[in-house]
Amino acid sequence: MEIEGTIVLVTGGANGLGLAISEYLSAKGAKVVVADLDMDALKILPDKIERYQMDVTKPADVKSVVEKIIKQHDRIDVLINNAGVIFSESFVDITNPDGIMHDYGRFKDSLTVNLDSVFIVTSAVVEEMVQRRIKGNIINISSISARGNEGQTAYSAAKAGVNAMTITWSKELARIGIRCNAIAPGFIGTDSTHAALSVSTVKHILSHTPLKRLGVPKEVAKAIVSIIENEFINGVILDVNGGLTI
Repeated sequence: MEIEGTIVLVTGGANGLGLAISEYLSAKGAKVVVADLDMDALKILPDKIERYQMDVTKPADVKSVVEKIIKQHDRIDVLINNAGVIFSESFVDITNPDGIMHDYGRFKDSLTVNLDSVFIVTSAVVEEMVQRRIKGNIINISSISARGNEGQTAYSAAKAGVNAMTITWSKELARIGIRCNAIAPGFIGTDSTHAALSVSTVKHILSHTPLKRLGVPKEVAKAIVSIIENEFINGVILDVNGGLTI
């Protein structure tokens, strides 16, 4: 699939990694549509990027926005499920006698925003692709944490679920011409990464990364372009992590 002229929907595309992906694909000639909950960030997107406010955890909201995009462009060629929130909490915290174990409510909330949302948005978009016989492309943003990262029970579980759905969908949807893959970034130097991780944790990550640096968002965007353009890539979880293992 050629990038130029494709209609690309990027969830969570108004900030951080999603913004870098949106701007990079737009510069490559795609018509990028960003769906994000952050209205303030949406307002300052470049004029050439179309934008909608959307809560990826609410099926009715998602369906409404997808229908508006279809009405405007008659199709969605590529969906990039980028929306999500990095979340860290130890399973056991002996320093907190009032709450030693991981809170179940926060566990569920993390799965809702990082896993359920991917199912909700993909369901709405794939339904439109099928009805219009679009040879589409689904790309999920996973994480190195899907392998299981200390202090990230909920986030790791969510991203592992994203990987499992990616592979499952790649088998089911390929029969109707829709490819499904995922990008699993390591630690990328975004504001959300620095907000979620302590300075000492970042130093530890750098010491165990062969390239001795954090990734930059553009490197993830370049990986997405590779997946879109190479039509024989399907069911792949592509690591973009500088060689880091956790």
